[in-house]
Order: sequence, then C-alpha cells, then structure tokens
Amino acid sequence: MTPKEVLALCRTHDVKAVDLRFMDFPGTEKHFTIPVQALTEVSFEDGFSFDGSSLRGWQSINESDMLVVPQPETAMIDPFMDRTLSMTCNIQDPITRADYPKDPRNVARKAEAYMRSTGIADTANFGPEAEFFVFDDVQFSCNEHESMYRVDSIEGPWNTNGERRSGGTAGYKVRYREGYLPMPPNDTLQDLRTEMMLLLMECGVEVEAQHHESATAGQCEIDMKYGPLVQIADHLLRYKYIVKNVAAKNGKTATFMPKPLWNDNGSGLHLHFSLWKNEEPLFAGSGYGGLSEMALHAMGGILKHANAVLAFCCPTTNSYKRLLPGFEAPINLTYSFRNRSAAIRIPVHSPHRDHKRFEFRCPDSSSNPYLAMSAVLMAALDGIQNKIDPGAPLDKDIYDLDPSELKDVPKTPAFLEECLQALRDDHQFLLRGDVFTEDVIDTWIWYKTEHEINAIRERPHPYEFAMYYDI
Repeated sequence: MTPKEVLALCRTHDVKAVDLRFMDFPGTEKHFTIPVQALTEVSFEDGFSFDGSSLRGWQSINESDMLVVPQPETAMIDPFMDRTLSMTCNIQDPITRADYPKDPRNVARKAEAYMRSTGIADTANFGPEAEFFVFDDVQFSCNEHESMYRVDSIEGPWNTNGERRSGGTAGYKVRYREGYLPMPPNDTLQDLRTEMMLLLMECGVEVEAQHHESATAGQCEIDMKYGPLVQIADHLLRYKYIVKNVAAKNGKTATFMPKPLWNDNGSGLHLHFSLWKNEEPLFAGSGYGGLSEMALHAMGGILKHANAVLAFCCPTTNSYKRLLPGFEAPINLTYSFRNRSAAIRIPVHSPHRDHKRFEFRCPDSSSNPYLAMSAVLMAALDGIQNKIDPGAPLDKDIYDLDPSELKDVPKTPAFLEECLQALRDDHQFLLRGDVFTEDVIDTWIWYKTEHEINAIRERPHPYEFAMYYDI
C-alpha cells in the first residue's frame, strides 16, 4: 500500500486509532497508539517520537529521543483491537534521520541490500515452520525465597493430577513424544489452530498447513508460505501476535519458549531458505539432492559459521535445553537429503526447480526473526563468495550411529555462552555491507551475558533442592 491507500483504508473501516509497532533488540514487539487524526501522508516521512532509553539495549537517557516511521506496506486492520489499524515501523535518529543501527528491522533491510549489491541474488526467500505450545494454564514465580513453575494441559498425560476438566478428553491423552498428527479427540486443538490459520490469512499471512506436533500437551505448528526476508520477519511478528491472542481469547495460553517441558520435544523455527535472481531459483541443479553448486556453498557457509549464527538463531539459555540427543533436535552440524536429524535437510517432496531449497533446522522462535534470518543469509553469502565446501553429507539415522562414526561430526554448542564466544571470535562475515555493526554485536553479547546467562547462573534451581538439600 501507499500512504494514501492506508488513509483510505482507515476511512473505509471507520478506524479510530492507529497502533505503531516495532521490534526491540532482544526480540519483543513493542507498540503505542495514536488517534487516527494524527496520521497524515506527511507522517510516513516525519514519523512519531518516542523514548528509546526505556528499551533493552538501546539508547542512553541523555540521547533517548527516537522516531518510529510507519511502513505503509505493513498496514492491517487489527483483529483484536476495536477500530484500530496497525503498522510496523522503522526506527530513525530524529536529528540525522539515519536508520538506527540497533533496529532489528534495519539490520534485515541492510542484509537484503548487501545481498543485492554482491550481484549473487536479488531475493532471499525464507519459509518458516514455527512450533509452539498451547497450554490451559501456566504459573511461575521466582524471587529471593522461592522458585517454581507449573503448566497444565488437557492433553497432557499428567493433566492436573488425573482430574478430569470441564470438556475433558476422558482418557484420550497424547503420550510423550507421540503427538505428531493425532486425530481428535486426542487432538483437542484442531479448531483453535484452524481459527489461528484463518485469521493469519485474513491478515495477509499466507499459510500452507497447520497440524499438531510431536510433543504432548498441545504442541502445534502452522507453516507459512515462503517470501522475502524482511516481509517474512514482519509476518512472524504478526504470526506470534495472532497465535497468542487467539489462545488468550479461548481461555488458553500460547508460548514460543523453546523447551517448556522437560523430557519431551522442544519447539523449533525451521527455516527453509533459497536464493533467487530475476525470478529464477538459484539453488536448483544437478548436485547432491538436486541442488546447485551455489546451494552447496551456501550450506558450507552456514555450517562453518553455525556457532556464531546460533547466537542469534538460538539466543536464550532455554534454547540449549532443546538441542539435546533423543528429541528429534538437530544437534549434529551436518547436512542430508531427506534426513531430519541433520542440522540442514534437503526436502524431497517436489522435483520442481522452484521448490529447490534447504532447511536449516537449528533455530527456534525465541529468536529475533530479523536478526536470525539476517545472520543465516550473511553466512550463506560468505559460503558462496568463498566457495566453502560443506563436507560430505550424512544420510544415515544420526541417532542410531555408533559413537565412532560420529566422532568427527561437529555438534551444536551445549550452552549459550559457547555461541556468544563464537560470535566474539567469528563475526567478520556479519560486518560486510555494514549489516551488523561492531556495536550491535558487542551490545548483543553484553545483554545476553549480563541479563540472561548471569541471571540464571546466580539463582538456585528447584532441582538443586531435590539433589542437594539433604547433602
């Protein structure tokens, strides 16, 4: 849409308020609302001021003023707010009018621009498969004298100590790790996922399918159709917003936390990736898995820089509780045709050239999608530019291999600290085209270390009481 068309949309739908949204540095969407009368064609150039010092990892108090600049192509009539139109915004400095380097959306825009400047491709398409849990209730508390959490799901084998809830499943439970594609009544969330799917489509997000996922207790997946990096990152924000609010409207709660349940599968954000130029797919070829040499080099770049890339793709301490053996998680940094136990999988469902791509299975939805997909793209471009060999594929079932066969296969890191150290040591490929800056990387490492790693390290864990209280 153009600004003029956005204003016409407001008149057509009798819009009374405009919600301005943007992504903070760690990956949480923020917003504030203005009366519709304040939105004019000039607003799309001048923007609106806000305080950037109150946001995590952004401005200091003495230079707090910043601008949000609404982007008309992101406009939608909000399905949850009364007579409200929402738009995603870019962040700018109010004095220089320069795009703010720590605005995640700006990083993604620069990644696309750098890709085009190389002449390699003009479009980076991403197709995300975002997994999430829907619980009936969740409780958690952490302070100086107590720490606890409790989740409840009508589908879970434990289900409130065996009590039957109103509308309960009367014995139809989803067993641990057996939740993939069950029929109702075991699958209690079919109508809820369909409601989410239809609302996503109504709000401009193309959907390919929805289904129950492998874990018990309401693990779900809704697959979006692929598209260009910035657009898909915008749509992932919309996806999370709609999923969470549809769940809340139905008296449930949705979470994109990677591993909310111990001893069951976690939730990932599998990223299908391909490069295009002049509307022609560049990853189709006659090489392994029907891929081109360029695609293999792109995989080589991602695998070479995987530990640094995971600092953005798996950016929480909880992410590494998902990346464990035995839970269908891609813990081995290799690639394979068909094999879903590899970090990179080459899908085989269609021989058509337009469908040639590969799937990076390590990321999860705790990531900031603008930063995560930008890091993946930059690693892939480095692989193409330097013709990085991805090594030999691993087509066997990785989980059943003898340890001697796996000793030379690199593993995903076990802790977030390892990825942050890898990012310190290996980030030159991210700096090209000024996509990521040294300040962005330093601030990311500082924030994650100080506010997440150290915060977890300092606090007693409930299981430590079980292990050590009577020591």
